[in-house]
Amino acid sequence: MNIEQAKKRMDELITEIDKHNYNYYVLDMPTVSDAEFDMLMGELIRLENEFPQLKRADSPTQRVGGKASKVFAPVVHDVPMLSLNNAFNETDLLEFDRRVRETAGNDVEYILEYKIDGLSVSLEYRQGVFVRGATRGDGITGEDVTNNLRTIKTLPYRLKQPIDLLVRGEVFISKDAFASLNEQREAEGLPLFANSRNAAAGSLRQLDPKITASRPLDIFIFNLQDAKAPIPETHSDCLHFLEELGLKVSPLLLKTRSIEDIIRTCEEWIPKRYDLSFDIDGLVIKVNSLRQREILGNTAKSPRWAIAYKFPAERKTTIIEDIVIQVGRTGILTPTAVFQPTLVAGSIISRAVLHNEDFIKEKDIRIGDTVVIHKAGDVIPEVVEVLKEKRTGKEKPFVFPDRCPACGSKVLRIEGEAAIRCTDNSCPAQRKRLLEHYVSRDAMDIDWLGPAIIAQLLDSGLINDAADLYHLTLEQLLTLERMGPKLAENILNAINESKDRGLDRVLFALGIRLVGSKAARTLAEHFHDIDNIINASKAELTAIYEIGDKMAESITAFFKDEQNLALIEKLKKAGVKFAYASKNTTVSEAFRGKTFVLTGTLDKYTRDEAKAIIEERGGRVSGSVSKKTDYVLAGENAGSKLAKAKELGITIISEEDFENMLA
Repeated sequence: MNIEQAKKRMDELITEIDKHNYNYYVLDMPTVSDAEFDMLMGELIRLENEFPQLKRADSPTQRVGGKASKVFAPVVHDVPMLSLNNAFNETDLLEFDRRVRETAGNDVEYILEYKIDGLSVSLEYRQGVFVRGATRGDGITGEDVTNNLRTIKTLPYRLKQPIDLLVRGEVFISKDAFASLNEQREAEGLPLFANSRNAAAGSLRQLDPKITASRPLDIFIFNLQDAKAPIPETHSDCLHFLEELGLKVSPLLLKTRSIEDIIRTCEEWIPKRYDLSFDIDGLVIKVNSLRQREILGNTAKSPRWAIAYKFPAERKTTIIEDIVIQVGRTGILTPTAVFQPTLVAGSIISRAVLHNEDFIKEKDIRIGDTVVIHKAGDVIPEVVEVLKEKRTGKEKPFVFPDRCPACGSKVLRIEGEAAIRCTDNSCPAQRKRLLEHYVSRDAMDIDWLGPAIIAQLLDSGLINDAADLYHLTLEQLLTLERMGPKLAENILNAINESKDRGLDRVLFALGIRLVGSKAARTLAEHFHDIDNIINASKAELTAIYEIGDKMAESITAFFKDEQNLALIEKLKKAGVKFAYASKNTTVSEAFRGKTFVLTGTLDKYTRDEAKAIIEERGGRVSGSVSKKTDYVLAGENAGSKLAKAKELGITIISEEDFENMLA
């Protein structure tokens, strides 16, 4: 067989195997026997081995996984991956319906879908070929997990039409597959996964795609984000369109113009959810018309045209065997109930946070009590109520300690606060929690440094604070238990890379009370340098939007503490950068506060480059056109967004107009 004949046969085999995979994994209607399928795969593998130069990136043989990734590259989403607001009862749904009709008119049709309990991803196809997939991340920036997504058998490499589109889907593991996966892990002596969602998320974020390929991942596509082609006018027709392209789409439960139908169906599915072959934690209500969606628009976090009805949490009873105290990174003493291991909403839990002293007194929680527990939002274990009628008289009231259980220092409750705190800033429990926070993903993102290694570093005296991490040597790390040369090298590389995270990440990593990642970014954008924040007055801080009195007091108190200032100096000497990494120093009045939508192909800029330029100058970029859009930057082959902009009378600018605005 010559090379031309080989190429022709390989193309035929790939087309035929893809068809059989679709019939088997998506339609659940196999058209050939396993033996026949294996013969086709075997022939393709032999040809790829004989003619390696002809091996295609979209070959079904590649689903076993490619090379392991050292790190996931960031992906800025062309269309932000927004989260949904939640509804918990009939009143919430009626209020959602009222808001929709108030803006979009009374002629509204709704679609009801499953809320799959998995991991949300975006998928990009160019000319019908899958080229990139990313996790949701923070909704603006996710992680490139293309190679891992390629291993999912229900995700086609190639669509049935050569078009460009961006879709959103949910990666999950079915109930049966999850049970089999845990049985396999138990047989191999590996720790079991707590629930299918965590298993799916962990599998998709494996550095080695071969590990991902060994996991039974599945996917449903639930939204068409963007396309360079004429698209249907309704969401339900879009799903049908995607299904015709070969994608496995989320099932539709209901199409109706009545919110009462929606409410009734949501209530019916509360007990029925357990009958499905996959986990759901609610149902999603969406406006069907894409035109009305544009009119309704989005908030910064959520679309106004959709809402998630969350099922009431499953409740179980158990017995509190003990109440223990944990000391957090800010010194707060948190009581935690320890109870008999209980299966709740798909996973076994044995602990629940009791928040503070007032919570325990209000519910009159005692050691030995029989209590009702659930998982708030199907995630966080919580004690709902005490079954006092089951008391025997042997139950013991819990007395909050007057000294820190970790260091023995006195504890203090500040007037007006519910929290009780350890008064010693050098408390070992606080140091450990603060270090765990410092290396966490949203802070300095120092991979490989988990709680166990941090505990060893502290116990061995190799570190006392975050700055000491930057002075660790290979020889020191190799003295730790179960520490090999490769892991030690990875840790040192990750520590070194963290020096350039930028001011906003360092501020969050320092663990300033009440300052989350968003507030840290706001401070960094405003002050640009750590010294400016250290010297800022409370009045200067509260003048910043989103910085209130309590947060300002916490910030000023933090930077008055000599220990905190000493740590910052140590970090500086270790090479940690405390300057803001943004280039946002050229704010322009032409861009300040303006909302841009990008559509089509630009000659001189990629979408990411244009987006960065707009944001550097004080503007923002949205993924959809609405009445709040100021400009639509239209390139070649602009699609539905351009038509929508014309319909709404939005200002449309060319690439030349855009460059004139930059001048």
